[in-house]
Amino acid sequence: MEFLNFDDPKAVAEYNNFMERSSLGNFMQSIEWGKMKQEYGWRYEAILSRNFDGTLVGTVLVLIKKFPFPMKSFLYAPWGPVCDLKNEKVLRDLLSGVWKLAKKYRAWLFKACPLVEEDDWETIEILKLAGFSHISCMPDEKVIQCRDNYILPIRGKSAEEIFSSFKSKWRYNIRLAKKKGVICDVYGPDHLDDFYRLLEETSLRDGFTIRSKEYFASMLEKLGEHCRLYLCYYNGQALSGAVTVQYGGRTCYVYGASTALHRDVMPNYLMQWEMIRWAVENKCHTYDFMGIPHWYDETHPNYGVYRFKRGFNGHVAVYAGEFSIIFSPGYKRFMDRLLHRVHYEKLI
Repeated sequence: MEFLNFDDPKAVAEYNNFMERSSLGNFMQSIEWGKMKQEYGWRYEAILSRNFDGTLVGTVLVLIKKFPFPMKSFLYAPWGPVCDLKNEKVLRDLLSGVWKLAKKYRAWLFKACPLVEEDDWETIEILKLAGFSHISCMPDEKVIQCRDNYILPIRGKSAEEIFSSFKSKWRYNIRLAKKKGVICDVYGPDHLDDFYRLLEETSLRDGFTIRSKEYFASMLEKLGEHCRLYLCYYNGQALSGAVTVQYGGRTCYVYGASTALHRDVMPNYLMQWEMIRWAVENKCHTYDFMGIPHWYDETHPNYGVYRFKRGFNGHVAVYAGEFSIIFSPGYKRFMDRLLHRVHYEKLI
């Protein structure tokens, strides 16, 4: 076990190359993500594990949030660790580093949400043997990252093959948007005002809280070429937008927004198709539509999110949720009373 020296260009390049090659590599375990979160009160460290010949075989980027009183910290690894999650030796090695961070930062709790699905019992048991505790069947309301994602596998497929797999109505709507003159393109931070107006409208319509405009500007800056702002315009008016991140062979539709106006010209369908095309152009293995909370309940107001995404002919991935290590049980009980889910969400 060792800690990554962020001042060593060779070590950073090795980390980045490992993340890009790994099937579990993702933007929330990238150094760029750590730098972005640093602007919002987080520290970050990366733990490395090597095999007998020095080859890097596992990593975990840990975000650290310090509290002013009584100087305790919360450790968090979104979508980590990145390694063979069935290799207990590597997991134990990485967790030995987590324990050192817990001592260094006086942490009461470490949470991780690795990309393991809830029915992968073998991997879940290995994670528990390595030192994690896990509560099964945690609803989305009780975890930081949504457990229910919609996934479109695209490895080795052409754009034509993927397009032909969509439901016929979805293919029709994409063509209709183009025919009606909807323009979908990638824009710089100078167009964030348009995106943010759409996001404010969406949040009021659907009842959720949103990040600041500066947060999205920071994402575009810190993630650089990995992050894109997509916008759809119709007769000069912004109708829909998305902040999308591509990293480690996975393109993620992270934030989306739209207006209720001119839905008849189908901008959201065209926007998804353009983002999928970006993923195909860069030979990604996965296009991740991200969260579909309450996809199993047709009566829930959020069900329409799932109904829209499933027309692109992917599949539902239900992740196992959060794995944790409690360093201070008494303090955790105190913080659980103090911080309910919405506060944790604001932390992240």
